[in-house]
Parts: sequence; structure tokens; C-alpha cells
Amino acid sequence: MHWILRLAGVFLIAASAVKSSLGNDELPTVTIGYLDLIQDVRYEDWGVHPVDIRSATATVDRRAYAGALLAIDELKQFTRIAKARFAMQRETVENATSMVATISRLRQSGTYFFLLDAPDSVVADVAAQTRDQDVVLFNTTATGDTLRNEHCQQHLFHIAASRSMMADAVAQYLVSQKWTRVLVLRGPLPEDAEMTRAFERSAELFGLNISEIRDFVLGNDPRAREANNLNFLTGNAKYDAVFVADIDGEFSLTVPFATQKPAAVTGASGIVPRVWHWSYLRHGAPQVHGRFERMHGRRMGEADWGAWVALKTIGMAIARAKTSNAVEVAAYLRSDKLRIDGSKGPGMSIRTWDNQLRQPIMLTTENWTITRAPIEGFKHRTNDLDTIGHGERDTSCKF
Repeated sequence: MHWILRLAGVFLIAASAVKSSLGNDELPTVTIGYLDLIQDVRYEDWGVHPVDIRSATATVDRRAYAGALLAIDELKQFTRIAKARFAMQRETVENATSMVATISRLRQSGTYFFLLDAPDSVVADVAAQTRDQDVVLFNTTATGDTLRNEHCQQHLFHIAASRSMMADAVAQYLVSQKWTRVLVLRGPLPEDAEMTRAFERSAELFGLNISEIRDFVLGNDPRAREANNLNFLTGNAKYDAVFVADIDGEFSLTVPFATQKPAAVTGASGIVPRVWHWSYLRHGAPQVHGRFERMHGRRMGEADWGAWVALKTIGMAIARAKTSNAVEVAAYLRSDKLRIDGSKGPGMSIRTWDNQLRQPIMLTTENWTITRAPIEGFKHRTNDLDTIGHGERDTSCKF
């Protein structure tokens, strides 16, 4: 008799498992599009030192898609709450035009949410050409301030921090250390000029004094020694700190400990603002990094974090808003109900005036996280995270 009861119990458990499996199969699937470029200079050329070209590490894929893969795996835990399963479809395309065409094609098959891993100009073009479609775009890596201001779009959300947010984080740190006189070294690229303009805005906002802006060039041409020699570049000026605007990253590596007078170096090298760094040890960050490293065999970078948070944000919004309707999800993202855990401190949310994710910025060396901005003592009337980046009063974004 006992063995009959035990056998009946086994059949009941098996039947329950089958029913549960069937139930999961019947759940709708929310497919999220992931779009990047075949050739993206940010991954292929910038910041690659000549020595690295001969190194085995140069072949490691550091694209943000790795972070998205971690997130899509973690979203399995939202299946029951969201009453939906999550899937991801990656499309690697040639340019902005083909990216827009891909969005239109995937939209026809029921995909409404898209992660964009592309430079500023591509993201701006894609957002402008899709503003009449009922899709929601998430910028995971583009940092340009114009994307959040004159080129902003209501359906485009920014997970990546802006250049102004990064510059404000640096400015707060310099003020807190009483290093108020700053020499700026500016590179030849348009992005270097944008980085400099962002820091000029931050300096004015927080009361720093830019003693001078000096332009540098790469190379050892003796005819340009005043523009490529640090003794000339950092000589005959009064400064407590040096800010290096060098998006390429090669020149900036030579600046720390090489200025004519002792000074802190920040910006593109020395003390660098980042949205994520593997050395951060609080708020569950080591656990996130551990999961990422076990999955991909490398450290988690800023681009990875952006894609990871973007997918988490989509899943969380669908689960809590109890809908996968793109318009309703976008409205929830802008509401005061949204709180996103990015494993770096305070709950993050979306600024309603420019769709920028509020977030702390880490100030790091190459090997360690020194502190986070907002720096202690910098207060905002509603949210201290709004002390970094464009506020509601100074944005030029008009939805």
C-alpha cells in the first residue's frame, strides 16, 4: 500500500512539472533588439596602444553585447513576475540607415525595445528617423551632450552617462580636494573639443579656475615641441591639477607624474571618471563582476555595464508596470515609481527632462576606485544625483 502511495506521489509531481512547463511555454516572449555596427572605431582603434597590437589581449572582444548576454540570463528570474519570457536578437549593421531599416523590420515582427551600441552621430540619426514609430530606444554607450539636449528624442533613453556628468564628477572631486586651479590639455579630435567644453561648463558651475587651455599633438616632431613635449605644455602656468581631454587615450597615458610641477592629473588619465570599474567593492558590485567574468573570461567594462543595466531596466519596467506595451513602459520609465539597482549605490531613475539615467560616477585610477560622485557635501534640493549632469533648468532638450 505504501509503495502505491509513493508511486502516486511521483506521478502527481511529474504531472505538476509538465503543467508548469506548459504554462511557461504559453507565456508571451518579449524580444529585445540589440543593434551595433560592423565597424565601430571606438572598439577597433581608440585607446589601442601600439604595444597592445602585438598582445594576445588585443583580440579580446570588448563590445557591450557581453553585458547584454549577462542581463538576458538574469532576466529569467523575472519570468513569473512579468508573466513573460525575455529573448534578445542581435543585428550588426553597416550604418545608421541600415540600423533604421532593421528597426522597422523587427518592429513588424513585434519587437518594440532596442539597445543601441553606436557612436553619437549614429544614435542621433537613428533616433531622429524612428521618432514616429512606437519603439523605445536605449543608448548604452554614446556620451555626447547634444544627444541629451538639442538632439534629444522622447523615445530615446540614455543609460550611458553624458560627458557633462563625467566632467561634473571630476570638478566635484577637485573642489573637495581644494585643487581649484586647473590647466587643461586638449587633443586635436572633435571629441576632445567636446570633452573640453563639458569641463569648462563644470568649472564654471563649481567654481574652478581654468588657468589656461593648451593644445597638444602626438609625435616627436621637434618643430612642434611646444605641442608634444610635456615640459613645454605644463611649464610657465599656475595650476593645482591638470585635466587631459584625449578621447584617443594614447597621449594622456604619458601625463601622470610627468608634469613640470607636481599636480594631480585627471580626465582621460590619472583620476578617471567611469560609470563602472571592476574594483568597486560595495553594493553587490563584486557579485555582478564575478558573474560577468565567469561568463566571459574578462573584466566587466563600462560598455558592458551600460548594456546590462539597459536590459535590466526593460525587464523591471515590464514586470512592475504589468505590461509590455511600448508606450506604457516608456511612461513608467519616466515615473517616480522606477528605481533601478545598478550595484553602485543609490537607486537610479530617469530624468524626465532629457531621459538620462541618474547614476553615481566612479572616480578611479587604472587599478582602483577612489570614490564616487556626487561627492559628499554636494547637495541638491530633490536628488543629489542631479548635482552631476544637466539639470532641468539648464537643459535645452524640448520633447
